[in-house]
Amino acid sequence: MPRDIRAACDAVCKGTMTETTGNDIHGLPFGSGRLGRILARPRTVAWLSVVLLASLGWAYLAALAGRSNQSADATGSLLAQALCQALPISELDPWTCALVFSMWVAMTVAMMLPSAAPMILTYAEIAETAMRKGERIISPLVLATGYTVVWLGFAAIAAVAQTAITQTAMKDPGAVTASGLLSGATFIGAGWYQFSALKHACLTRCQHPFPFFFVNWASTAAGVFRLGIRQGLYCLGCCWAMMLVMFAVGSMNIAWMALLATVMAIEKIVLGRRLTTAIGTALILGGIAVVGGSFIAHWPRV
Repeated sequence: MPRDIRAACDAVCKGTMTETTGNDIHGLPFGSGRLGRILARPRTVAWLSVVLLASLGWAYLAALAGRSNQSADATGSLLAQALCQALPISELDPWTCALVFSMWVAMTVAMMLPSAAPMILTYAEIAETAMRKGERIISPLVLATGYTVVWLGFAAIAAVAQTAITQTAMKDPGAVTASGLLSGATFIGAGWYQFSALKHACLTRCQHPFPFFFVNWASTAAGVFRLGIRQGLYCLGCCWAMMLVMFAVGSMNIAWMALLATVMAIEKIVLGRRLTTAIGTALILGGIAVVGGSFIAHWPRV
């Protein structure tokens, strides 16, 4: 790391930022005038990127939920089935798969960007300090874009998996019988992952972004984009199992989306393993309850 950027990072740690003028943020074109000066502040861009993108994601999900006629507590129900009924499509096709993909994109943006806010704001604070010292810095929006690209890849995989599961359920009505067992197994798997070494390693990276930026600081758009990708991979390693819970509770279950998004955001803020352990235990117990309920529901009655 260059000495001047290291000094900027040290200034952030000590809270000794000094004011200078005449420096611009790179990586995003801003207009002149008062609005341009406001948007040229890294922390302002960071807040806007998180709030606006997450809000758009939630708004799109709310619009889809309003059209789907899907009950909020329909365990294992899938958006594609509702879309097929709404668009009069008898079988899944690329257009339906694209709609499912758009739903997963909105879901990942709405749920994961708020949890990444501390990381993006940490970068913005370091960048703003460096900019005040006359250094060239890159917009936090570039970092957020790299982070989002990782979750777009997850959204694509999830959309393909959901489309395949839906198609199987349509062709094989017996697959619906196993949905309770699969949902319970998803809960138990997500709970087990909470205790894994990989989970804790990735969570630690998410909880402490400052050392990462301190060591890997970049002053080019490509470099900052790669930093965003790396942070996105850490976040994916931390949260992918909990995101799969949406398969068990229903992909358009807004209440569960909000709950999981809140839990993942708090988990990245609260240090220590107690909360992670509590979440894992709750998920495992919930999965056992779902599996038990599925057996009871299909138990032969005299």
